[in-house]
Amino acid sequence: MNVEENETVNEQEAQNETNTPQPETTTSDSEKQIAELQQKIAEQNDKFLRLYSEFDNFRKRTAKEKIELIQSGGEDVFKVVLPILDDFERAIKSNADTTDINAVKDGINLIYNKFKLALTQKGLEEMKSMGEVFNADVHEAITNIPAPSEDMKGKIVDELEKGYSLNGKIIRFAKVVTGN
Repeated sequence: MNVEENETVNEQEAQNETNTPQPETTTSDSEKQIAELQQKIAEQNDKFLRLYSEFDNFRKRTAKEKIELIQSGGEDVFKVVLPILDDFERAIKSNADTTDINAVKDGINLIYNKFKLALTQKGLEEMKSMGEVFNADVHEAITNIPAPSEDMKGKIVDELEKGYSLNGKIIRFAKVVTGN
C-alpha cells in the first residue's frame, strides 16, 4: 500500500468513528431499560407471591371453618333434644314404681309431642303418604297388594315407615305398600 491509500483509509476510519453513535451511550440506555424491566418483573413477582399467599391462607381458613362446621353442625339439634332425653330419664325413674297405666301413657304422649315439636322447629317435616298416588321420587314401594277398592289402585294403601324431609330436602323416603 502506498501512502496515499493509507491516508484515504485513515480518513474513512475517522469519518466512520464520527458518524457511528458512541456505543457507551447506547449500552447505558439499554442497561437502564433492562434495570427498569427487571424492577417491574420483581414487583410483579412480589405481587403474585403475596396474592398467592393470601389465596392459600383463605383456602386453609375456609377448609378449617368447614371442618368445624361439620363437627359442630348438629350442636343446636342436640341442645334441643337433651331436655327431652332428661324427660325420658325422669319418666323411666317414675315408672319403676307406678301402677297407674294411664299416667304412664300420658307421660309418654307428652314427651313424644315435645320431641316432635322440637324437631319440627328445626325444620323436620313429616311427609303425608296414606291415600296419595305412588311417587317414586318420595316413596319406596315395599310390596304391592290387591287394592281394597278401584279408586285405591296405584295409590298408597299402607305406610310401614314415615318419610321425612329436612328444610325441603328428603332425608328418608316413606316405605309404603301400594294397591294394584
